[in-house]
Amino acid sequence: MSALVRRLDFLGVPSQDVDRSRAFYRDVLGLRPDPTAAYEQWAGDTCFAIWEPEAQGMPFVAQQGNPWPLGVDDVAATRAQLEAAGVVFFGDTIDTGVCHMAFFADPDGNQLMLHHRYAPPAGGDPAA
Repeated sequence: MSALVRRLDFLGVPSQDVDRSRAFYRDVLGLRPDPTAAYEQWAGDTCFAIWEPEAQGMPFVAQQGNPWPLGVDDVAATRAQLEAAGVVFFGDTIDTGVCHMAFFADPDGNQLMLHHRYAPPAGGDPAA
């Protein structure tokens, strides 16, 4: 059977204030603006599309319980830079033995994680 799903097209970022969210993702996290879509920004090949569920007649619910992992080169340095910009992290940075992780949220409460794998998975693909 061939794969039914080919890729993740985008992440929908629920917001109650799209301008505030756009400023956070672009100015604080440094995501690349989309030249043709005001509320879309990019991290590598992943589009973060900000939208207001309530404007579509849906309830706003922040994405929680499964933080989106944002790949960075150095979790400690990136965390320090974000903390200097006012971002509050949940707890200490975690070292799992193969990666570092630090958890925080955007202004709407959508949970995010800084992530850096520093060792290949056991028996796995080192490029993973």
